[in-house]
Amino acid sequence: MTAPILDIDGARDRIAAARSSLPAGRRLIIGLAGAPGSGKSTLAAALAAAVGDDAVVVPMDGFHRSNDELDRLGLRERKGAPETFDASGFAELLRRIRSGESVLAPEFDRTLDASIPDAIAVDARAGVVIVEGNYLLLDGAWDDVRAQLDEGWFVDLDDELRRERLVRRHMQFGRSRAEAEAWVRDVDEVNAAAIAATRARATAVLDSTTSAVRARHIPALPVEESKT
Repeated sequence: MTAPILDIDGARDRIAAARSSLPAGRRLIIGLAGAPGSGKSTLAAALAAAVGDDAVVVPMDGFHRSNDELDRLGLRERKGAPETFDASGFAELLRRIRSGESVLAPEFDRTLDASIPDAIAVDARAGVVIVEGNYLLLDGAWDDVRAQLDEGWFVDLDDELRRERLVRRHMQFGRSRAEAEAWVRDVDEVNAAAIAATRARATAVLDSTTSAVRARHIPALPVEESKT
């Protein structure tokens, strides 16, 4: 079956419908997957704001392996590839979130180029957890991550626009334009190709171009009682 294509309104409504079908007290976990530069972080934040105060965003990027570990493994020049993340640690965190625990999650700081432990609180009030990251729908080591999601959505964006966003991002954090373009070509786009192949596993596709324009105008959802 073809996955439906959603704008931000449709995504908000789908979350509301999914919540209404859950048993009381059960967290809803929505995953946003997509290529680097597709707008996952922006849309995750917009969706959390639309859901309301009991929603929290947990990014995959907090599970980047440290630069020292990547140097030891000879993977520093491929930072951002699937094998440069701690997929099993990420899956374990999601299992704890799914069980209803209050947890602290790491967050990646691009300025420091490092993960900050215990930076994001997922407390007992969190009814919706929006997880965002490149590889949520990947197989292999990522199967356990995907298994913790109630839904996995694919964030879609025109490739030319996405690549230009990436070049600008890399330049913002210190690379020259030539260096940024080389990294996008040799690293990011290799990863993007692997991520594109996971789109068929998505339960919905989120249109990043349309959604990003409208996200700031979407009001929060009313709080509804879950079914028992």
